[in-house]
Formats: sequence, C-alpha cells, structure tokens
Amino acid sequence: MDLLLLTIRLVLFAIFALAGTGKLFDLEGSKKAVEEFGVPKGFSRAASIILPLVELSIAALLVPIQTSWIGAIGGAALLALFTGGMLWQMWQGNAPDCHCFGQIHSEPVSKKTLLRNGAFVLLTLVLVSTGQANQGLDIFDRSNDVSEMNVMQILLGLAVLGFLAAIVYFLKKISEQQSQIMRRIEVLELISHDGGKEIERDDVNAPAGGLPIGAPVPEFDLPNLKGETIAFDHIIPRNKHSLLFFVSPTCNPCESMIPEFQEWTEEFGEKINFVYITAGKAKENLAKFGEGGFENMFVQEKNEISDLLETEWTPTALFINSDRMIASRPAAGDSAIRELVEKVRKMELEDEPVYVSNGHTSKLGESAPDFSLLDLDGGEVSKEIFVDKKTLVAYWSTGCPHCVNMLEELREWNNAKGADDPHLLLISSGEAEEHKDMGLTSPIVLDNDHEVAGEFGLAGTPSAVLVDKKGKIVSETAVGSAQIWTLLGKRK
Repeated sequence: MDLLLLTIRLVLFAIFALAGTGKLFDLEGSKKAVEEFGVPKGFSRAASIILPLVELSIAALLVPIQTSWIGAIGGAALLALFTGGMLWQMWQGNAPDCHCFGQIHSEPVSKKTLLRNGAFVLLTLVLVSTGQANQGLDIFDRSNDVSEMNVMQILLGLAVLGFLAAIVYFLKKISEQQSQIMRRIEVLELISHDGGKEIERDDVNAPAGGLPIGAPVPEFDLPNLKGETIAFDHIIPRNKHSLLFFVSPTCNPCESMIPEFQEWTEEFGEKINFVYITAGKAKENLAKFGEGGFENMFVQEKNEISDLLETEWTPTALFINSDRMIASRPAAGDSAIRELVEKVRKMELEDEPVYVSNGHTSKLGESAPDFSLLDLDGGEVSKEIFVDKKTLVAYWSTGCPHCVNMLEELREWNNAKGADDPHLLLISSGEAEEHKDMGLTSPIVLDNDHEVAGEFGLAGTPSAVLVDKKGKIVSETAVGSAQIWTLLGKRK
C-alpha cells in the first residue's frame, strides 16, 4: 500500500508539474483560455500567471509525505474547479480550449477531457482518504522499511516510463510528418505523369475568405452523375451535418486524396452527410471517382456553386451544420482539409451551435453582453430583446458613406421582411435627430462611445452579427454590406 501511495503521489506530481510548466511557457494562450472560461479581461492576465504557480506549488507539496495530504486536497479542489468550469461551458453549448497542459498539449473541452479530469480527481481522493499520517513511502527518509535501492528503482522505473512516453509522442509526430511528405511525393508523381499541368494549391484561401460562419447556405439544385436533377433538400438535408468537398476530374491533389475521402466516409458517414461537387463531364468523373464512397457527387456546369459559396479552388472542403448554416471557412488544399476533418471528428456534434472556428477574434459562440441603451424614443433596450428568433445586430454610423449607400435596401428589407427573417437591432453613432428620418421600424440605439458595439465584436461600420433567441452570438462578424446581406441570406 505504501508503494502504491508513493506511485500516486509521483504521478500527480508529474501531472501538476507538466500542467504548470506548460502554461508558464504559453502565458498568452493561458490568458485566452481563462477568458473563454469566464474570467473578466481585467483579471485574466493575473489569473494566467497565478494558475500555473498554484499547480507547481501543488506538485511540490505532493512529493514529501509531510505535505502531500495538503497537496492532495489542493489538487482535488483545483481539479473540481476545472471540472465544474468544463461542465458549465458544455452546458452553455461552448467548447473552449481547455489549455490543460499549456504549450505541451491542449484540446477543446469535451467528454474526453471530463473523463481524464475525473481520473485525476480519483487519484487525489485516494491520498485524501488515507489521511495525513498515511501518505506512503517517504523518499527522503532512509530509515523506512524499503531500502534506498528499492526507492531508486521506483524512481528509475517512472523515469523510464516518462522517457518511453516522450519517445512515442515524438515518433507519432515524425510519422505524421512522413505521411505528409509521402502525400507531397504522390502529388508530384501525378503532376509529372500529366505533363505538369496541375500544382497543389495548399492553404491558398486567406482566413477571411469564404462566406462568414453563421450565414445560411444559398439554395441550389444540381444534377448527379446520372444526369438526374437533385433538389437542395436532398443534397444538403436538414437535421444532419454535412461536409462539402469541391473536386475536379483534372485535379491531381483530389486524386491523391481519394483513399482518404473513402476512409472518412466509412468512418463517420452515418453521422455526417458527405457531398462532392465537381465540374466537367459525368464520364470523366466516373473514370476518376467511380469507386465506392462517391454516390453523393453532383456536377456544376461552370463553377456556379463554387462562386456562390466562394470556394474557388480544388480540393476545398466546407463544413455545414444541421441548420444548413456555414459552419467553417473554406479549407483549401489537402493539409487544410485534413485539419478540418480532424476538428469535425473531435467535435460534440450534438452541441449547438456547431461550428469550426478559424481563429478569428470575433465573438462567435459567446453569450451576447448585458447592456442597456435608450432608443430614439427614450425607451430602454436590453438583452431581453433577443426572443422568438434570431436578431441581426448591426453597427452603423450616419457619417459612414457605406452605411448610407445600403440604407435604402436595408429599409426595404426591414419593412417587408417575412416571419422567418431575423429581427433587426441597429446600434449607431451620431445625433438622435439624424436617425429619425431613416424610416426604419426596428429599434435604433445610440452608442457613441462604442462600448456596447465592441462587446458584440463590432468594430467598423457597417458590420453585424446574428444573435439567436437564447442570446448567443451565432455568426462571425460580417463586415461591409455584401457580408451583411450574406448573413441574411440575401446575396447582393
């Protein structure tokens, strides 16, 4: 039993030491993580420093038997706090990066991270339950029943295990890099066989490219490889997430990815709808993609769907959620596609809203801020406005020429919008009198200090986000009239 308790202490020491060290080497990542878990920005910097220091202190307390019981209590409390924070975020529908081991390892909050934390909590509770006087072998006391040689063997064994784990980790990284190199070689071979016509266009799309996350997918019908016209509702069905791949019979990188397309379809095709949109003639596509796994392939005539969804390169992948909303930016090139598929694989697909963030600093997925502003009639407008359905929160200025240019169309949409269209809340700057002649029936509130608009992630004018009826921001920030109309499903 004494040997077991010593082993538990050393394992927990390693866990807390790694967690604290990893966070200290990535303070910016730690700061971002604590903010995503709800720590106010004014305290996030201090929290990002204090947290790893607390973890390192717990690690130090766990080694001597005189302090290990206190360290175990502290570890159990800290892990319980982490677990509670994770459960709260998951209940809110969020999946922030746990940043559990900082620079060493990090991943989004999920059932996997909860189970791992639960295992760590159980280890701390074993030490707590045995009592302060029974914490196992004292590695600093040579007078105990176990010889120094046995203690050294224990420590050596743990060191060997750690060393082997590190070797496995780095071998995995090397294997991944080797796989990528082999893919590049395959592509080069295909190019050389085809006279060098094609080149791999890996990650060519800028992060800002494509339709904003949260925008509805424009409807379209397309013929399949048999020439039968298939309706949009069958191509992108509601209530099932979709991965949309843009390929071409003349695209060599697409050909090199065929085995992966088939593997992914077999792995989780029951949960996700795999759709392929190609160009060219049906005969060419059957020759290249005629094997199993490409039953949902549809042919565009002149890249009209690629233009509609702003996915101009092949191969490109796009994730669409079960509400038929854009749920990722275009992933162009084989590496970007693999990254997107890997992120989708790890997601809790039952959560809402489902999206793959592209790393932008927008407020996507966050709760709308608490606010209180007066409308033009002096009435109070607050977060309580978000009921019934989505609301387009737009940031405006009467001195912005781009805003003025889209005013007439916005007024026409606002005054004639149907039951399925979002509400409109206009946050603007300027004088109240300047806004009364705009002719909008929706509320207009003034925010001349840019306090509330900034909390929605709105910086320039015009810009906008969508907020759902639960008060959660469910789109990226759309900047400019074209992207705002895209959020409304009214492509201009």
